[in-house]
Amino acid sequence: MRARRACRVTTDRRRLAGRRTPHGLQHLPSRSRREGHPRPRPPRPAAHGRLPTRSTAASPTSATTPWCAPPGPAPAGHSGHSGYSRYGATLFVVLRPAWYDDEEERVEFGEIHAFTGQDFAVTVRQVRRPDLGVVRRRLEAEPEFLATGPEAVLTSVLDEIVDGYAPVAAGLEEDVDEIENPLFNGNVDPHLSRRIYQLLSQVIGFQHAVKPLAAMLQALLRGSPKYGTNSEVENRLRNVLDHTIRVTERVATMRTLLDNALTVHATLVSLEQNDAMRRMSGASLAQGEESRRLARETIEQGEEVKKISSWAAILFTPTLVASVYGMNFDHMPELHRAWGYPFALVLMLGLGVGLWAVFKHKHWL
Repeated sequence: MRARRACRVTTDRRRLAGRRTPHGLQHLPSRSRREGHPRPRPPRPAAHGRLPTRSTAASPTSATTPWCAPPGPAPAGHSGHSGYSRYGATLFVVLRPAWYDDEEERVEFGEIHAFTGQDFAVTVRQVRRPDLGVVRRRLEAEPEFLATGPEAVLTSVLDEIVDGYAPVAAGLEEDVDEIENPLFNGNVDPHLSRRIYQLLSQVIGFQHAVKPLAAMLQALLRGSPKYGTNSEVENRLRNVLDHTIRVTERVATMRTLLDNALTVHATLVSLEQNDAMRRMSGASLAQGEESRRLARETIEQGEEVKKISSWAAILFTPTLVASVYGMNFDHMPELHRAWGYPFALVLMLGLGVGLWAVFKHKHWL
């Protein structure tokens, strides 16, 4: 319905004299002509080789583009993708111009709606770019091509938009090259992953703008015999189609490269994490080995202490018996007995053997 209303406004201006349309697209004859002369026919590109001029009520945004209506909101169902629809003899086309911002290193997108019929061509821009005044001047410099009708205007607009895709593709390719160098050098910077995602998002958006154009241009070429399209327009549409296919292939290659780069980066991150885990596991194993070695040394030291303590106890008992009987007391009955000396020796030996047996049973010796 929106396309039909816009087309109706443009068509009615050829029938309504002395009235202005809401978009300022009507050519009003002078007062003297309205009062004293018959109404003249509106100027046609085929007769004069120039595009009609706009009235002063037009939007300043499109002032340099005579056939452009003021920017308006995008129709539902067309945002983000290029496409076309036919309403009888009227063709409605949605185009997505793009340009590369070198400072921000990102792709910016606009939107252009084009309406063409048998004797009119209207474009509605959503942003200031691209400058369709360049297209106007180019068409006015080729009056023979302009005389072919509104299809010449649509073809020139398509050519201008598709030509603007080449710098965008070149800028994105440079960004992809900048990512590949650190990626294949083994860099696993997390910011690199974010940049890959950003570039992939821009490339997908650019692909959505470019890819539908090929099918649309092919459909226009298939329908050219039915709508009587001029042969020169067909040739230029084929040229635009060739450029579109080349850009589409470049964008598809970039998307594949970014998908692979994202996979490689994820693999490198996984390898780095695995290496870190292996290093941590190695450190844990080394720490465990050190702990086991210290434990073995502690056990060995404990065993040595047991042995030393056992032999010390065994050797202490004879010393104790000898020390007791070596004291200088007058009243020690064993000293005056015949069995006193053998008793002391047997006592020292018995105590030593007994202690050795006890320690051996407890595995101290």
